[in-house]
Order: sequence, then structure tokens, then C-alpha cells
Amino acid sequence: MRVLILDGHPDENRLTGALLDAYEAALPPGTSVARLAVRDLDFDPNLREGYESVQEWEPDLHLVWQAILGADHVVLGFPLWWGAEPSRTKGLWDRLLVPTKAFQVEEGALLQDPLLRGRSADLVVTMDTPPAVYRWLMRDPVGQRIGWQVFGYCGIDPVRRYYFGMVRDGGAERNFDRWAGRLGHAARTAHRLRRRDVAREQALEAEAEQSS
Repeated sequence: MRVLILDGHPDENRLTGALLDAYEAALPPGTSVARLAVRDLDFDPNLREGYESVQEWEPDLHLVWQAILGADHVVLGFPLWWGAEPSRTKGLWDRLLVPTKAFQVEEGALLQDPLLRGRSADLVVTMDTPPAVYRWLMRDPVGQRIGWQVFGYCGIDPVRRYYFGMVRDGGAERNFDRWAGRLGHAARTAHRLRRRDVAREQALEAEAEQSS
């Protein structure tokens, strides 16, 4: 299995990185791992004209894109700030997940054609909100958005969500070993996830074309 670990924290040596370290350490032997940090990437996070024109990718965006294409499983870690991922990580999706690359919408079609099928993802999110409150009272807005409208929209599915909090007032220090244990289990079971089968879908499409 090929795994891309993407660190979305703007600062290094933080809880997000330590949790991603724990995830990486628990991956089964033989796993191919690529690891990138959004803070180290040199790119304009603003999609300046929407889809009205093509905004050329910087070299680091090509780097991330190739890492995604080469992955079976993506692990994204970030702190929850004002209900979302840090702005530069959000900007990465704006610039990277564009038509003809991550999805395609044919003229007159009601639904998109997701172009990143065959991949799964795990979200590793730290927060000061108690995770149970975030999931059930607040209804998990960041997980719903990324799971359905970002990764899921482009075909990355399933997306598992791992939330860790409260991190303030010593919560991270007291609970780190338990949290790392949860991520260890996630890492060891990632290969079992049932991803959208690209080859099977292509075969069915070809069969349908031949019979029409």
C-alpha cells in the first residue's frame, strides 16, 4: 500500500505532527510512505479567478499532485481553527482540486465524474471542542465538508475521521498515548478499506459502450 501523509499545521513540532508520527510508525511493514507539510510548500493559496481561467501550478503543486496520484491512502492532519482547517491547507484544495484534474463535469450533466477514485483517506483533527460535542451537537461540519464536498466529491472514499480533544489545559499531554493508540489501529487497518474500484468501473463502462 502507498500512503501519503499530509501535515496541514502551519507550525512544525506540534501535536498534529506528533500524531502523524504515531500513525506513520504503526503502518505495516512494506508500506510505501510519502510525507509532505503544507507549510513547506511554495504556492499561491488563492484561486484568483475561479475557473474562468487556468492558473498555472507552481512546482510544489505538481509535487503534491503526483504524490496524490501515487497514493492508495491519504492521511491529512490539521488543527481545527474557526471550524475549519488552517487557511493555507484550504487554499491547497482550491488550487489543486480543479476540473479535468480532480473531477470533470460534462455539459448538461447533473453530477460530476470524480477522477481520484481508488483512494481512501483518514482525517486526523485536533480541537479544543470535546469531540463528542463536535460530532453530535455541532454535527461534524469539517468532516462532512471534506468527506462529501472535497475528498468525496473527487472520488476519495471512504474518509475516516479521527478527532482529538480537548487539547488545552494539559489535555494533549494526558491523552497522547491513548490517542496515538487509536491512530495505530487506524494505520494497521487502512489496507482493509474498500475503495472505489477504478478498474471495475472502467470495465463496466467499456462493457456498456460495447453493448449499446
